[in-house]
Amino acid sequence: MLSQTLAITFLLFIGIFPNPDFKENSLHTITSINPVSVTYDALIAKNGVLPSEEVFNLAIQGWDKMKDNLKSKVLTVIDFSLPSTAKRMWIIDPEKGEILLNSVVSHGRNSGDLMAKTFSNIPESFKSSLGFYKTAETYSGKHGYSLRLDGLEKGFNDQARNRAIVIHGADYAKEEFAKSVGRLGRSLGCPALPTELSAQAIDLIKDGSLLFIFGKDDNYLAKSSLIKA
Repeated sequence: MLSQTLAITFLLFIGIFPNPDFKENSLHTITSINPVSVTYDALIAKNGVLPSEEVFNLAIQGWDKMKDNLKSKVLTVIDFSLPSTAKRMWIIDPEKGEILLNSVVSHGRNSGDLMAKTFSNIPESFKSSLGFYKTAETYSGKHGYSLRLDGLEKGFNDQARNRAIVIHGADYAKEEFAKSVGRLGRSLGCPALPTELSAQAIDLIKDGSLLFIFGKDDNYLAKSSLIKA
């Protein structure tokens, strides 16, 4: 009985006073011990600019629920609450705590001009759709090397295939375009990337990773099952 008591006391002691030389690189391990905000701070310190902590935490909530069903643990975050002139897309390796790519990205032409303000899941709306997607297969089409997306949230983005919402490169999605016009050009609803970066981005996230598109939309934030505790 005494030996059991001493063992429990020792475990409690090392839980309160962990080894100062102990280090973790895995986000899963960190989040099982500390709040996600600790990992966010670590990523900021290591990589610089990130999405807002609110958007990052929402993305991680969905990633944590979905990660066992993903072929790739890479997480892509697009924050459409930022203007199109900002580098508002991040490709993140949560387990290594690294930002793999940070880029501008275009929104749908009927979602807004500089800012994406309205969103839709309806075909021919030419608006961006919010929520979590799983990346699928690549193909070569009108815009060259492109990546198909499957929307995971019914009513918000599950029409992505029918709408041909894909990731592709576009000259209107370049920073030079934004400098001359005051905003990026806009797509028919696709998250379009600069042509010089699109192939690199697609190869990083293709074939079964998670993509999260955030926008200021109270309906989505209230109803998405992937961002609810």
